[in-house]
Amino acid sequence: ALTTVWAGHLSEEVKRRFYKAWHKSKQKAFTKYQKRWSDASKASESPMAAEIERAKKYCQVIRAVCHTQVSKVKIGQKKAHIKEIQVNGGTTAAKVDFVTGLFEQEVKVADVFSQDEMIDVIGATKGKGFNGVVTRWGVTRLARKSHRGLRKVACIGSWHPARVQFQVPRSGQRGYHHRTEINKKIYRIGKAVKDDPNNAMTENDLTEKGITPIGGFSHYGEVNEDWVMVKGVVDSEDLSLNIFCETLQQNEILRVVKKNLEDKRLEMFAEIAEKKDDYKKFYE
Repeated sequence: ALTTVWAGHLSEEVKRRFYKAWHKSKQKAFTKYQKRWSDASKASESPMAAEIERAKKYCQVIRAVCHTQVSKVKIGQKKAHIKEIQVNGGTTAAKVDFVTGLFEQEVKVADVFSQDEMIDVIGATKGKGFNGVVTRWGVTRLARKSHRGLRKVACIGSWHPARVQFQVPRSGQRGYHHRTEINKKIYRIGKAVKDDPNNAMTENDLTEKGITPIGGFSHYGEVNEDWVMVKGVVDSEDLSLNIFCETLQQNEILRVVKKNLEDKRLEMFAEIAEKKDDYKKFYE
């Protein structure tokens, strides 16, 4: 990168990401940078003006360095996740102004995604540890009386070439793999409990209730922040971070057809629910 411009105030969550042992360190990260920023602000100059001008003049690609607010989710983690997100559209100067305008601002899910949109979800699968070839690759077990074990590959290759080729099944790590689940539909984007206590109400279900079930979600607890309801399965619900991005393999015509079908289905359910006889028939 040609240059990086940071915000004047960085939260402790972000600073922790730059340390291996935060509690034992002097915790001096970004202190000089913040002093430069505050001095420039007092002198009624725009902070880091020279760096911003360099970016506008020489850069073609502008990326925003974003972090999660990990303390809002009670998962016992204090370090924020940090990611660079590329900004597209407009001139380089417009991109830089857009990103600097977002310094120290919260970007909500609803600002980026919308209901009925199709997205891809990047995550890590559930870890299974070290496994052998039978579990990992589905290799057939050897005969019962085979010498030196039977959950093995019988022959791992010929004499020449004198090495094990990459196609031969071997034991090793299973699970905790990077995967992208494509074409997931966003059913609902809900607000935080403080903004909307009854964030699970719909037009067809007017019961006043939040998204958290009685007793909380198992292995998680209560959902108090903004949430997204996605159709289907996503990886790593309790592991590392899931990353949502715009879908890369979406057919525009199919998307419109799917949305219309979904709406028709919901209308049909609502009509059936109004007539008791049809409701009974439908569920019997």
